[in-house]
Amino acid sequence: MKNRIEVNGQTFSRTLFVLTLLIGTFCDMLNQTVMAVAQPKLMSTFSVSTATIQWLTTGFLLVMGIMVPITGWLTDRFNVKWLYIFSQLLFLIGTFLSFIAPSFGALLAGRLIQAAGSGIASPLTMTMLFAIFPPGKLQV
Repeated sequence: MKNRIEVNGQTFSRTLFVLTLLIGTFCDMLNQTVMAVAQPKLMSTFSVSTATIQWLTTGFLLVMGIMVPITGWLTDRFNVKWLYIFSQLLFLIGTFLSFIAPSFGALLAGRLIQAAGSGIASPLTMTMLFAIFPPGKLQV
């Protein structure tokens, strides 16, 4: 079948693989901006200032920016598939910790964990897509 490809002796559906990557990465990327609408409510809930609440976005982008170049080093040392799964688990753990956060500090810690997962997943998505769609097969 045209939609099935073989990698390392295993056959899988290219469509399902791409769909999985897109859903995971979409959730990661959406989470970068979703905090903007929640900030006023979070300010009153945790009794913090605008400057303090902004750290939810600033910290997220800072950690993500640090993790993106580190991902190149990680891919040299770990299997890309398991690294992507780890990044999504890290993102999920950060989301859960943010959900149950009893204080602003706990919420910020959850957001930073989310950012680490998101920062790893972003470059891995492109790496994996280019691996299953080699340059000779791409149509621009």
